Amino acid sequence: MNQNCFTPRNIYVSLVMWALPLSFFTFQFLLRLWPGLTMQDIMAQFSIDAASFGLIAAFYYYGYAGMQIPVALLLDKFGARFIVFAFAMLCGIGTLLFIGTNNFYWALLGRFLIGVGSAAGFLGVSKVVSEWFSHSQYSRMIGFSFSVGLLGAIYGGKPLAHLIQNFSGQQVGLALAIFSILLGCCALLILRSPSNNTHSETKTMNLSNCSFLFSSWIIWALALANLLMVGALEGFADVWGVPYLIAKYAMNKTDAAFLISFIFIGMIFGGPLLAFLSQKLGNYFVIAASGAGLAFLFLILLYSSTPHWWQLGTLFFAIGLLCCYQVVVFAAGSALVPYEYLGVTIAFLNCINMLGGSFFHTLIGKLMNSNWGGQMSANGLKLYEIDSYQWALSLIPFCALCGSLLIILIHIKTRDYATSAFMKKTSLTGV
Repeated sequence: MNQNCFTPRNIYVSLVMWALPLSFFTFQFLLRLWPGLTMQDIMAQFSIDAASFGLIAAFYYYGYAGMQIPVALLLDKFGARFIVFAFAMLCGIGTLLFIGTNNFYWALLGRFLIGVGSAAGFLGVSKVVSEWFSHSQYSRMIGFSFSVGLLGAIYGGKPLAHLIQNFSGQQVGLALAIFSILLGCCALLILRSPSNNTHSETKTMNLSNCSFLFSSWIIWALALANLLMVGALEGFADVWGVPYLIAKYAMNKTDAAFLISFIFIGMIFGGPLLAFLSQKLGNYFVIAASGAGLAFLFLILLYSSTPHWWQLGTLFFAIGLLCCYQVVVFAAGSALVPYEYLGVTIAFLNCINMLGGSFFHTLIGKLMNSNWGGQMSANGLKLYEIDSYQWALSLIPFCALCGSLLIILIHIKTRDYATSAFMKKTSLTGV
């Protein structure tokens, strides 16, 4: 690490270096939200139904999840400057490909490339923070970076929806592509590593550590529970939330996007709150309670009438609070492995977590198709009534409840192992 960068004279340089990948991390939230705001336009562009639209949304997460560990390795080898540049360019190219084709399979490739490129957002921020800030500042800067990134989802959704209403979805997509390419060029021209930075202080990820993960059923079970509970965020908030509100409450796109942003506002407060509760009540209790709470809140959302916007906003804020169970999942995972496996364990849990987006988007689209009422638009597209949305989105509370039950099982098993180890130790020592 560069120790000189912590002097007052160079603190502004550190902040500029941090701002570049942070801007990309914030921007990639817009790329995530974009399909949900243009669902009808995308279905018309490619002449597809809800199942195929769900597949388009899913391919973003295939790219994002699959690149978590490779991007971490590439950042260690080549540094943030070239990786942020290359992956921002990938986002731009993927967006141009998506808006410039009427071929469904090219569109899938475009969304996949956007997902691959977006994988460097938060990891790039983490790399730059580790180089330009002291160890004591790392946790604070990462937490602040995550909060700023969420502002992209909070304040980006409504303006993006407003632009889409006034211009075509393709024109907005072109603007997003150009901005992504410009961000990449800025990173290449400006972003640097500290002049006396040494990589010897940073513990690099070792792929041989993966064999430990693949042989641990508890880590796999924790990852699966994480995936099952992520539907509220990656299934609903990212894509299906806006179309659902439009269908149920006849809202315009801008107001629906504004209400969905309350989920991300809740997440800003949920991380510290659930982390505090986990210290008092235990990791597994907080995770299981969050899953049960998400299931309960979604049943209210789907099967009761909440006509006032403040009621919906409060409901979404509470959902956002509970979505931060993922922070506690990482803490629980870190407690299950030795220190040398910590990095690859967190990357693995995050990888499976992001695959949850693909899982939910694909199944929700198929479930909507299976409950289609037969209505067609004037230009031949399938129209889906609220019953189709309710049937498909019921997958989210069902899976959240299953995830909670799996967490309880993990807690029982790990507690039994701990008790067994303690009894064995006391029998040997005679304590």
